[in-house]
Amino acid sequence: MRVWIGCGGYTNDEWTAPGLIYDGVKKDAYLDTYARHFDAVELNSSFYAIPGLKAFEGMARKSGGRTRFAVKLNKVFTHDRAPQSADFDRMLQSPQPLRDAGVMGAYLAQFPYSFHRTAENRKYLLGLAERFAGHELAVELRHASWDQPEVREGMAEYGLIWVSPDYPPVGGMPEPQVHVTTDVGYLRLHGRNKASWWEGQSAAERHDYLYTRAEMDEWAEKIALVEGDLSELYVFFQNTTKGHALKNIPMLREALNARGVPVQAPDPGEGEEGRLL
Repeated sequence: MRVWIGCGGYTNDEWTAPGLIYDGVKKDAYLDTYARHFDAVELNSSFYAIPGLKAFEGMARKSGGRTRFAVKLNKVFTHDRAPQSADFDRMLQSPQPLRDAGVMGAYLAQFPYSFHRTAENRKYLLGLAERFAGHELAVELRHASWDQPEVREGMAEYGLIWVSPDYPPVGGMPEPQVHVTTDVGYLRLHGRNKASWWEGQSAAERHDYLYTRAEMDEWAEKIALVEGDLSELYVFFQNTTKGHALKNIPMLREALNARGVPVQAPDPGEGEEGRLL
């Protein structure tokens, strides 16, 4: 099993704090720097506006072929749920430079908590699966009504990747387990900031959480149990606030390696050692 580990997004200005990876780094060099530390990234900007070919060409070039990209679907597919043919065309065609460079990962469909398991929503999800057939599509379903074996069986039938989440223990959302629906796994760690999950004014506030070493050991155990079922596993830390993810990723790498799950980390290059923490 090849494990890809990274963060939700790479353009975090908070990481310019002393000792973090963007300390003294210009903004146009963020991705190059990020790619020296992490072999995967979940692209957030595509949720708000689908980048064009030139933007994706720039990402492929700046990352130097070191980083695998998971591309989040634009909100028109998951929140507005009224995509037009042009939206599908752009979403499917624009990342072609990543494919050409061999760094394209899965698409991510991040549905909101309000997307319950209803007949209408099941039909919509099926239609989305059909339009993205032939591409890896990971689906995050935040409402607990979807957290059922028969749902995952249906997703497996259509080749959809179940996104295994780690949410704060607030109830009403899927349990923190690694589930397998294809030979590719996808894990999103949101942190466990229970106090701010519903009341937080921003994603940064909701994801303000630093995992403990024990919590990383817990996830390493769960991952080790499914190693034989997967060819690849993506693990994306969403707790990027204040650089928490930057501290947690080395913990998870260490915990996985200790359990016999090999994890590769990019060679940061000369002068980069020590900047991660």
